[in-house]
Amino acid sequence: MSSSGNTTPRVRPRAERRSHADYTGGVYGSMLAASVVVGAGTLGSFPRLELVLLLLLTGIAFWIAHVHAHLFGARLTAHGMDRWTVLHVCRDEWPIVKAAVPPALAVAVSPLLGLDVQGALWFALAVAVAGQVGWSAAAARRAGAAWGMVCVAASVNLVVGLLIISFKIFLTH
Repeated sequence: MSSSGNTTPRVRPRAERRSHADYTGGVYGSMLAASVVVGAGTLGSFPRLELVLLLLLTGIAFWIAHVHAHLFGARLTAHGMDRWTVLHVCRDEWPIVKAAVPPALAVAVSPLLGLDVQGALWFALAVAVAGQVGWSAAAARRAGAAWGMVCVAASVNLVVGLLIISFKIFLTH
């Protein structure tokens, strides 16, 4: 029992947490990763390790920014803040970081595929856009959307991803 007398358990069962999962952070994080790759590609040939770190650290920085905004924005004015609230917000925003991992891994394994640095950038960008489409489809499905709406969500995110890819084409030519 909490100090406020509330008998509601602080930690929801795993199945309930998964059914209420919000993948918005994953979509956002994938777009962020794609943007990092586009920006990195315009600055010249980054060593792969630097690009991997740039992707992961940017994801972490934006995760911190989102956690901060949630904790000190609407939540603080409407609710008290305790350790459980902080942990809940940190967990809910974690998909931003998770979305940076696949493009970072794509860069890391790119030498095994025989890709040069530019090839690694394109591979990471493709992985980020695929993640964006996948996260959006998962979000729509988890929200109970019909399959047609899941396809619309995925298609819209694919178009946004292709727009990000067009930025890379424009900036490198």
